[in-house]
Amino acid sequence: MLQDRVDEILDDGTGRVRLELIPLAALIISMKRPRSGILWLSRPEPRSVLRAIARDEVPLTHEGIHSLPHRRSTVYIRDLMVTAGILPPIDKSLFYFEQWSRSWLNELPDPEQRKLFRLFITWHYLRVFRARIDARGELGYAAPQIARHQLRIAAMFVAGLAEQGRTLAEATQTDLDRLFAKGTPRLRDTLHPFLRWTMNTRRMPKLELPPPVKRPVALMTQQRRIELIRQVHDGNGMELTDRVLALFVLLYAQPLTRIQQLTIDDIGSDDDGNLLVRLGDPPIPVPAPFDDIIRKHVAARRNQTTATNKTSPWLFPGRASGRPLHTTSIRDRLHNLGIPNLSNRSRAIRELLRQAPPIIVAGMLGYSPTGSERIATEYGTTWQHYAPLGKPARRPPRLNE
Repeated sequence: MLQDRVDEILDDGTGRVRLELIPLAALIISMKRPRSGILWLSRPEPRSVLRAIARDEVPLTHEGIHSLPHRRSTVYIRDLMVTAGILPPIDKSLFYFEQWSRSWLNELPDPEQRKLFRLFITWHYLRVFRARIDARGELGYAAPQIARHQLRIAAMFVAGLAEQGRTLAEATQTDLDRLFAKGTPRLRDTLHPFLRWTMNTRRMPKLELPPPVKRPVALMTQQRRIELIRQVHDGNGMELTDRVLALFVLLYAQPLTRIQQLTIDDIGSDDDGNLLVRLGDPPIPVPAPFDDIIRKHVAARRNQTTATNKTSPWLFPGRASGRPLHTTSIRDRLHNLGIPNLSNRSRAIRELLRQAPPIIVAGMLGYSPTGSERIATEYGTTWQHYAPLGKPARRPPRLNE
């Protein structure tokens, strides 16, 4: 039986489950499919991790459990312990970035460079990351990945100056001009945050930086967008979850971070039974036949049979404890369908702005009014193109004969 396996593995050496792990034991035993739990606990990796925790071989903290081997099992068990209330919730992207940055700093050979980059990480990245978590609820995968790359390139720049016998405070405009002349536009964007921070904190002379390169968005054609919408509607060979994810991009120009944060409470209906989805204010109607696709998804959401997400409120539950589907997973799913996220969103928002004023579109889709107005202007769509409401049509002016 599942309970016998749990009692045996979480035994603290006294013949009983470790006191602090009793909520974890109860959570595992409550799985909808006990056989899945038995098979999982039969594997050596989760057994090893759980035994180490039960016998107090590591501190009962995120950092302590993170130090154990078998990373996949460790991550999943930490998620279970968060769900059980044993560990506090954390943003995993931030946690992993902090663990990585400590290790990376220790690899820098020069103590002064370690001090410099520790301050940069603390006052630039961590401050920005925590503000983003406060505003959005999570950091996401991309920002820490970009930060790691930026830090490596910045360290190479500082090391290059050191090879010439100079410090960052002795850098000249010639150094930057030579670097950017040989580099690509991407290198300029990569180094900008570090150089700007060092100049603002007077660790480097005030030098002139080239402006960031603005890359135009590659728009998908409206014809191709319509073809993809038809494919999603037909659903041949597509999972239900993937079809709904695609609809939010193709119909409503939603970014992945906003799709990820949708909950089942954001899906409702009006007095006539028409399906509504709350992306902004007011909720936006979902036209037939796409409303039926979303209703079927709500009734059969994935990842709800394990111990981590039994009562998940997310519209797209993930495998991690209490978390929605990761944006990287959403992006991969769309990519596998041949639906590039950015070009489709860009086309969708422009087509929607052709049908209604920017202030209305922005409100219903959760976009900023200023940004929507700017896109409409760039696309050549202004208020004068919209039909007037409640007023008789004006006759076009006639030339005097």
